[in-house]
Amino acid sequence: MQARQRRVLMIVLAINLATFTMMLAAAIYSGSSSLLSGGLDNLGDALTYLLSLAVVGASDRAKARVALFKGALILGAALAVAIQIGWRLLHPGVPIFEAIGIAALLNLVANAACLRLLLPYRKGDVNMASAWECSRNDVFEGVAVLAAAAGVGFFGAGWPDLLVASALLLMFLRSAWRVFRMAWRSYVSGDN
Repeated sequence: MQARQRRVLMIVLAINLATFTMMLAAAIYSGSSSLLSGGLDNLGDALTYLLSLAVVGASDRAKARVALFKGALILGAALAVAIQIGWRLLHPGVPIFEAIGIAALLNLVANAACLRLLLPYRKGDVNMASAWECSRNDVFEGVAVLAAAAGVGFFGAGWPDLLVASALLLMFLRSAWRVFRMAWRSYVSGDN
């Protein structure tokens, strides 16, 4: 079981590092806040999967400590998105919707593959369950960024991109809360 968990985590780690690189480049090129949000989320997920690899087979309390750190990473991504939204409000512009759409579609396909790989572990220990939570958020994020691309293209304005980035900010905050709550319960009830 631990060998399978490690293998799955290594695969989703590699996918998230690749999609982070692609999303960051596309965000810079297109000027999209929602793409930057997605890219930061992918980076956070890559770090999460790396940490998850480190505690496969560890005690419940060690896994809970790592899950608390994962919650902090999600919260950090939320803060970065909030800063980006504030910056874009002060410096409005219309992102390149074609670049947003292509990057979002590639990211969605990659994230759906990660979610499928982690599906058997969604109700497992706090370590794998929190990894599944991150991947589930990525699929929602991919659909939302595609909607942002469609909105920017349809309206010829930057507000749909900011609207989606704001929705992603709320999703990150909710996810951070869920991971913190789950990790704290596991930490309090776990072994050393």
